[in-house]
Amino acid sequence: MTLKEELNITIIGGGYVGLSLACMLSSNNAVKVLDIDAAKVDMINRHISPLAEKGIRDWFRTDAALRLLATTDQDEAFADADIVFIAVPTDFDESRSAFDTTHVEKTIENLIEYNDRMPEKPDPIIVIKSTIPIGFTAGMRSKTGCRRLLFAPEFLREGKALEDSLSPSRIIIGADKDDPDQMQDAQKVLQVIKRCCVSSDCPTLIVNSSDAEAIKLFSNTYLALRVAFFNELDSLAESAGLNARDIIDGMGTDPRIGYYYNNPSFGYGGYCLPKDTRQLHSHYADVPEKLFTAVVESNDTRLDFIADQILRKAEQLREQSAAPEEFRIGIYRLNMKSGSDNFRQSATTEVVKRLACKGYTIEVYEPLLGDGFEGDLPGCTIQKDLDQLKSSCGIIVANRFEPCLEDVKDKLYTRDLFHNN
Repeated sequence: MTLKEELNITIIGGGYVGLSLACMLSSNNAVKVLDIDAAKVDMINRHISPLAEKGIRDWFRTDAALRLLATTDQDEAFADADIVFIAVPTDFDESRSAFDTTHVEKTIENLIEYNDRMPEKPDPIIVIKSTIPIGFTAGMRSKTGCRRLLFAPEFLREGKALEDSLSPSRIIIGADKDDPDQMQDAQKVLQVIKRCCVSSDCPTLIVNSSDAEAIKLFSNTYLALRVAFFNELDSLAESAGLNARDIIDGMGTDPRIGYYYNNPSFGYGGYCLPKDTRQLHSHYADVPEKLFTAVVESNDTRLDFIADQILRKAEQLREQSAAPEEFRIGIYRLNMKSGSDNFRQSATTEVVKRLACKGYTIEVYEPLLGDGFEGDLPGCTIQKDLDQLKSSCGIIVANRFEPCLEDVKDKLYTRDLFHNN
């Protein structure tokens, strides 16, 4: 299949998934980003990254950023689009124990309405990038009659979204494999993505859309399982006075286990792992299983354990303090990983919530926090000066160690054994 030299591509949603995809695809295509945040749209059009990730910030300093446009106007975004990628949020709705797919559904309905209203415009291929429940794409095809609807899961690491878009671990397209027209659309989308990648030799797979949706959820649940395993190992080692790093090093020498995704943390968090594991667990609630349930429960147990360990160390340091009545707990960064500004679903945020009800004064150092976030952490003081945090707090808590904490190692609590993300 031969593609025309340049396609018109629209990305719905200017978060990490949407913006990293937009940066990548703009190398060979005319790309528009549609977002409801006018401030974010203005920054994109002024060639300033609205996101904290270094790779995306650096990309916006290149001439390639001149090719990327953003808008809040839906008709402007949809006009002349050959392919539309949907990258809007699908948060987990605790009341229903399921993803909230309202934004995805509304976007698809708006696209269909636009195409009906503007029949002279191209009939675009619609590709869902948002994480969705198993069976959602097929259900939306049936509900709306839209046959040009595909699913292409994203597999991005926090802080490395653009890097992983340019050099993907794999490209998976979900289509109706019994529909020749859909398979042709899937091949086209596959080619569009591959020709914008730095390396074109990554594994590619076209599968039924429900299988692609399952690949995304099972992949993240396995990663959550691995994080939970090494965190539980660390909890047991810390409780028993064992050397967790030496144990993990010894395990990693087995090539079947390896030296990846094995650095203990406060718990898994971020936009994907917590909600994806809960969605998979909920989806198969009627199927006998133990492992998925255990992964979800293990992470909650780890968060409780970390909070207890911090309080235990805080009490020890407070007893040694010259002014115990002024003793404070300092939190160094809320983000999950370096280079990310994801705070609200972070494990550290969950730990802070557990600490906040124990009577301590808590200062949180997070230079990337915007105004109004304090409401998510009641009773905490937001600190933008790291030196002030170090001097005013009797214990410093950090999910991930950074060199700037070297001078407070005597009062530092972290489980970052390998000093990497």
